[in-house]
Amino acid sequence: MSAADWFLGRRAGAGLSGRDLGGYVVAQTVGAIAGAVLADLMFKLPAVDFSDKHRTGGDLWLGEVVATAGLLLLIFALARSGRASVAPAAVGAYIGAAYWFTSSTSFANPAVTVGRAFTDTFAGIAPVSVPGFIVAQLVGLAVGVGLLLALYPSVGSAAGDVVVAHPGDESVRS
Repeated sequence: MSAADWFLGRRAGAGLSGRDLGGYVVAQTVGAIAGAVLADLMFKLPAVDFSDKHRTGGDLWLGEVVATAGLLLLIFALARSGRASVAPAAVGAYIGAAYWFTSSTSFANPAVTVGRAFTDTFAGIAPVSVPGFIVAQLVGLAVGVGLLLALYPSVGSAAGDVVVAHPGDESVRS
């Protein structure tokens, strides 16, 4: 979503800057790994126990394309229509539903995918399966951006409403 915000907003002068995008990628990935470690510890599992759950194949990758593109469409359609305030609840509902309606269980985010490699629970993904999921998510990003531009040609102007700026932060415009 952060990459889409940067890509769609850059022409309109809205959304994340390239520098902010880099920071988001690092923060989200570190946060996802830390979350997996914390969850493992809460359930008396080894702090880091790389998953051995192989998730590979066209059916799962297609599920990730659908999950990622759909999530993008949801978030940007809400922002464009002036309903960004309901995005947190809508995203939670979408991801919860997509867990069941996609074959991949809807990771829909490269940082989440990396984080889930650090746990050998039902939610995990074997490290060797991570690249395929990330490629599928990038394809979902391209599909979602293409659909957004076809449905909402001026969607880039809503990019500033997708990411919540901190007070005084001029790098993210709303």
